[in-house]
Amino acid sequence: MLDNNIRYLQLAFNQDLGTAMNALPRITRDPRILVEAGTPFIKREGAHGIATLARRWPGIVVADMKVADGAADEVSMAAEAGARAVTVLGNSPVETLRFFIAQCKALGILSMVDMLGVEDPLQVLRPLYTPPDVVVIHRGRDEETNRAKMIRYRQINRIRSKYDVFISAAGGVDLKEARSAVFNGANIVVVNLVNPEDPWGGIRTTEDIGALSRQFLETIS
Repeated sequence: MLDNNIRYLQLAFNQDLGTAMNALPRITRDPRILVEAGTPFIKREGAHGIATLARRWPGIVVADMKVADGAADEVSMAAEAGARAVTVLGNSPVETLRFFIAQCKALGILSMVDMLGVEDPLQVLRPLYTPPDVVVIHRGRDEETNRAKMIRYRQINRIRSKYDVFISAAGGVDLKEARSAVFNGANIVVVNLVNPEDPWGGIRTTEDIGALSRQFLETIS
């Protein structure tokens, strides 16, 4: 589903369905672009929101469920709605992570382990029977307000030395950060679609989303 020779742009919707439906037609149609139903979006819109994105977007839709328990059911729920990738929290119990990866594999969708708040991703990965498809190195939205908190790219080489996985970089990514992410070995760069008044980094919904998405693609290629 993903090609190790390609760098991908993942555009994340965290607002409501109306905002997403307004922005989606303005995104460049390109197989290198993944569309994410963000966690706040899913909490507002539920499985219906995921399903609507999946019907409107021809490529991969990521359900950022941040699963913490009940992995098999939640993965099935996302897959039934049309998601082709799902996230789980890396600090979930090891049993949850194992169930999550196994269920994703059984249903033919991508397993993404989000390392938000995880100090050492290798400690999360070692006890797993099978590694996930994607490891997400993530600086949280709240962490963006702390200038000392950076996306920890040094983790990428440590992970790659042990596991053959894709690496995704997330957390207030702008063009400069996207360039740093791919330079440091990330396969996927996650960029938030944000409101004009939001303090977080990303693409403003009032901006030319098509032109900016093409600019991001050029930057990470």
